[in-house]
Amino acid sequence: MKIYTKTGDRGETSLLGGKRVAKSHIRIEAYGTIDELNAFMGLLRDQEVNLRRADFIKTIQDRLFTIGATLANDPEKTKVKRPSLLKEDVEYLEKAIDEMEGGLQPLQHFLLPGGHASVSYTHIARTVCRRAERCVVALMDTSPVESLVLEFLNRLSDYLFVLGRQIAKELEIKEVTWEPRV
Repeated sequence: MKIYTKTGDRGETSLLGGKRVAKSHIRIEAYGTIDELNAFMGLLRDQEVNLRRADFIKTIQDRLFTIGATLANDPEKTKVKRPSLLKEDVEYLEKAIDEMEGGLQPLQHFLLPGGHASVSYTHIARTVCRRAERCVVALMDTSPVESLVLEFLNRLSDYLFVLGRQIAKELEIKEVTWEPRV
């Protein structure tokens, strides 16, 4: 089978279930942003500082594939089999956040992304996650979306923020605080 099908050459693509939609459709934007986020999660997983977290991050990537499949599904085709997202997946992130926060200094100021490439990659992933979340909310205005999708993305962006702080601590990088000009 060839990688190219030429069926999208006129700006349309197929949802799982066969329905054709414009590539500019909010559903395509939502799962395309999830795909972009997953690529950044792979970049994070590949950072030396994250070697011991690689399996954890890979699990997140698996859940993002699940979310992508959920969003790529034609909502009118209810019998299409797809993987499921569970409440435990959200709790998995919450547990990791709590563990990391336990060893971090409480925040006193807003933080600016940066200080080290690995910290910056984490913040890029966080902002892409927030964009994915906004796309899913926009999709929810026109089509039902499983509420766990939004919960997972919201918690994932929190996880990524705290992960950036944890990485800075592990690398002994001073966090860059925002000092507003007043």
